[in-house]
Amino acid sequence: MWRRLLGRPRNVDDPTVFHTMTLIPFLAWIGLGADGLSSSAYGPAEAYAALGEHTYLAVFLVLAMTITVFVISAGYSRIIEHFPTGGGGYVVSTKLLGPYFGVVSGSALLVDYVLTVTTSVAAGGDAIFSMLPVPWLWAKLWVEGGILIILIILNLRGVKESVTSLMPIFLVFLFTHVILIVGGLIFHSGEFPHLFENVSKGLDHGISTLGKFGLLILFLRAYSLGGGTYTGIEAVANGLQIMREPRVQSGKRTMLYMTTSLAFTAGGILLCYLVFQVHPAEGKTLNAVLVEQFIGKFRPGGIPIGPVFVIFTLASEGLLLFVAAQTGFIDGPRVMANMAVDSWLPHRFSSLSDRLTSKDGIILMGTGAIVLLWLLNGNVGALLVMYAINVFIDFSLSNLGMLRFWIQKKGAKKRGREFLIHGTGFVLCVCILGVTIAEKITEGAWRTLVVTSTLVTACIFIRRHYRMISRKLRDLDQEFAELPTVDHHGGEPDPKLPTAVLLVGQYGGVGIHSMLAIHRMLPGYFKNVMFVSVAVIDSGTFKGADEVGALKHSVHQSLEQYVELARRLGWNAGSETSTGIDPANEITRLCINISKTYPRVMFFAGKLIWQRESWWQRILHNETAFQVQRRLQWKGLPVTVIPLRVR
Repeated sequence: MWRRLLGRPRNVDDPTVFHTMTLIPFLAWIGLGADGLSSSAYGPAEAYAALGEHTYLAVFLVLAMTITVFVISAGYSRIIEHFPTGGGGYVVSTKLLGPYFGVVSGSALLVDYVLTVTTSVAAGGDAIFSMLPVPWLWAKLWVEGGILIILIILNLRGVKESVTSLMPIFLVFLFTHVILIVGGLIFHSGEFPHLFENVSKGLDHGISTLGKFGLLILFLRAYSLGGGTYTGIEAVANGLQIMREPRVQSGKRTMLYMTTSLAFTAGGILLCYLVFQVHPAEGKTLNAVLVEQFIGKFRPGGIPIGPVFVIFTLASEGLLLFVAAQTGFIDGPRVMANMAVDSWLPHRFSSLSDRLTSKDGIILMGTGAIVLLWLLNGNVGALLVMYAINVFIDFSLSNLGMLRFWIQKKGAKKRGREFLIHGTGFVLCVCILGVTIAEKITEGAWRTLVVTSTLVTACIFIRRHYRMISRKLRDLDQEFAELPTVDHHGGEPDPKLPTAVLLVGQYGGVGIHSMLAIHRMLPGYFKNVMFVSVAVIDSGTFKGADEVGALKHSVHQSLEQYVELARRLGWNAGSETSTGIDPANEITRLCINISKTYPRVMFFAGKLIWQRESWWQRILHNETAFQVQRRLQWKGLPVTVIPLRVR
């Protein structure tokens, strides 16, 4: 049943695996651009509602939103050029501003991607239930929870599979919304002179009642509260690893698709609000009201297509919001994996499943979204307040990092243009961030700041723990730096003699300590030593054939060093290795094969232990040694875990 849900395991040794799993720009636009495009379902509505009776300012909001979309996307296009391996804001902040700026950006992104999933599903539920009777609203939360579970399963199957299956929804959304926007504006094109006259009169009235400064503050508030419109623009830079080669060109083309579609849809819908004079209605989104008003007046040829068009438009909008949750499931686990590789998060989050997806990250993102959905009762307004804050923390840090980069590039070509792009982006993002926090701090913005600060603190604690362990291991390496140099002429292993099989990782003090511990426990008994290691492919190395090849070479070199040392100390020595994603599975398979060749065999594995072990240490450190011990003992093979004490 599990295999039917998730599909058959992928072969990491297949040379075509990278090509078959990556996305062409069109599919990447669906998987990563749906988040930005779907924000037109709630971002413009939030901004329009914030205008109150001064709806004539929507004309200027359209212009400001369009400029902002293109400025932010231009900045991220430059980031794609300079960081072609992906990582987005986290990598930019880490490399250009420092690791602590990086952990703030990464933590903000992780919280933001959980909110991306939650907000998209909650807004999608609102859009779907806008077509249904009000008494049915009790089921909305349950339906949204079920959608999240389906999305978790789809993403565990793989990115490409999930994106391809959701492509029809994306295309229907584009088709219906082009008709809505173009048709709505054409229908009211004769009223544009009157509309501009009303805008002029409205400005005069607004200035007389609020003053120029008051009207400006109102406009900036609406502009900032519509910040949800720009969320998702960074997704392409973060998810560059899933792009088809050449990645930079694919990423920039995807960014162009997303930017153009977002500017057209968000700006067009906001303008339609104004020309149709849309007002809120109970149990309906502003977009639902807009579609109903549009189809009520636009009846081509007298054909009664109204109800069908309303259903298709609102259903595609709601379903696209579900598709938009893909961005969180695609990019969130990748950011998590990057942070795990840098030791800000438990290393297990860099592991891959047999479908070559970040299984732990996907499950954690989905579970977090379900919990948040229930805690806030699916309230899109409360979610949007939390949502817009973190994404603009990342936007601001990314542009600040690029500004610093170009400051240091004195005399570089196009330096002035880059300064203008990133400087403008930085100012816009900081302004939106500041106004959103100031306006919404008492309405729930504090939740985001508390959650993000808590995550940053936890990341600092985790990295400090890993760095302490690294220092201890380096000290151990130094203890064994000077070993006997006299060659005792060990040779190839003899299958008839007693054999010790030692599970090792990178060449260093841990493996040497374990090897010498075997001799100390049973001096002179073992004549052969076999070293076993696995080239474990995780998110840090699963970037291309070159990275995987470099990993295999590194593991092979480490094993050669162990074999050389053991022979110098008088043992017959050899090694076995393989490549895989689950070290316990691969090691168990290798050990069983070795036991068939060497009948007088005993297995050993080193394990870090603490005097008082706590639950968080079990999360931060893998249990591979104990997993292998249990599996081999079930096969009737003797296994001893050698303790390595850490104080």
